[in-house]
Order: sequence, then C-alpha cells, then structure tokens
Amino acid sequence: MNNNFVLGPNPLGILQSRGIGDIIIALPIADYYRDQGHTIYWPICSEFISHFEHTVPWINWIPVPTDRQGAFFYDTPVDYLQQLGVTDCICLYQALSGHPEFSARPEFQIQSFDQYKYSVAGVPFLKKWQLSNCITRQLDRELQLKQSVTDGRPYVVTHLIGSDHVCDLDIAHLIPTDWQIVPVTAHTDCIMDWITTLQHAEAIVAVDSVVANLVDQLGIAQQVDSYFIPRSHIQLSPVLGWDWTILEPSESIRQRISIFTNR
Repeated sequence: MNNNFVLGPNPLGILQSRGIGDIIIALPIADYYRDQGHTIYWPICSEFISHFEHTVPWINWIPVPTDRQGAFFYDTPVDYLQQLGVTDCICLYQALSGHPEFSARPEFQIQSFDQYKYSVAGVPFLKKWQLSNCITRQLDRELQLKQSVTDGRPYVVTHLIGSDHVCDLDIAHLIPTDWQIVPVTAHTDCIMDWITTLQHAEAIVAVDSVVANLVDQLGIAQQVDSYFIPRSHIQLSPVLGWDWTILEPSESIRQRISIFTNR
C-alpha cells in the first residue's frame, strides 16, 4: 500500500470494500460521522475508486487489490487501516465467510441488510435518504453523458444487469413508439455521471442494484415513474423510501409495465 495519507483528527475507518451499491447505501453513515468531527478512511476495491474519488472527495479512499482468497473483503482493509494508524473502525458487513460474529448479532434476524448497516453503525436509518449531502455533482460530466446517450426524444432508462444478476426483459414493445430506451452501460467510469440522465427520464426500470439505490436515495423516484425488479428475499433487498412499482420478471410484468403506454 502506498501511504500518502496524513491522519486527520479523530480518524475513523469504514469496512465495506464492495460493491458500488453497498458503498452508496453506506455513504450517509460516513457523512454522519464526518459531522461528528471524524476524518473518514475507507478501503474499497481498486476498480471502484473512480466512482467516488471526485464525487465524494472528503473521504480518504484507499484502493484495495482483489484476490482469489477474498482477503479484500475484510483482512486487507483492516491491515491497511492499521498501517495508517486508524484503530477505530465500523464494520458494515451483515455476513461474511470466516466471521460468524457478524451474523450472530440480533439485528441479523429482523432487519434488511441496509437497516443492519445503520443499526450497527449507530446512525438513524432515515439518514440513508440524505445521499445528496454526501456527493459533489460533476455537472459537466453528467450533461456530457446525457447528451451522448439521448437523442431528444422522451426516454426510459433501464438498468437490468446487476453485479450477479441479469434480468431478461424486453420493454421495446411496452412503451410508446416515439420513446427512446437508454440502457445504463459502461459509457463512463463513474456511476454518478448518470444522475442528470436519470432525473430527466420519463421512467426508470431498474433491477435491485446500484442504479436503484441512486434513484431511491437521491429522491429521483419521487419525481420519475420508477419500476423496481427484486432479485433477493427481504433481508437482502434494500428498503425503498419512495413509491416504486414493484415488478416480477414474469408474464405479469407485461401488465404492470404497460402503464408507460397509458400516460
């Protein structure tokens, strides 16, 4: 590890090295402790650094290399923080191989995974929906992305591929013929660049993954018709703060999503 950090006052480490959606869920936890006067140090997998280094610059992001043994989840981050002299840490993992103590907590049986993170961190759960306080918008990049993926027509943003889940859904015949479909794909190395595009969509269809987290935590789902496709049972699904239409990847989806054509 290249140690380019000078410890700030009241250093606090966050242990949640991946994925992007989980980190976004937990950003308001770090913000809560920033407000308490802590300097935040957060080791995350190296490939995620570009999503946060400019949009959340007040956190000291520490790149962690991935490895086949899985040390990047916990052991390597703890080691890096100790090397820096950060001894006070909050671990946000609900369950992790080799660490049965995480799932032994009483919260594990009664809370969804995002509620669990806030409970163990001692942060009010409503703080989750204050994500806008945590990020620095790069409006020039957001506008450039919107201009590159949209063509002036009304559009629907779709995000149907999560880190470990693909939803096979073709919505082309379910929306007005003069609407554009804009899939969230690798046009950029920062997921936050999609915020403006999401805000100006006619509708958003998202599998349970990072885009759904952004849309919900930023309150975009309050302003844009938003459709959520679950992929896990209740403990592993996020709590949604706004009025989403919940879809199932089945035949019934054709009836639920047809609201697009009735606007």
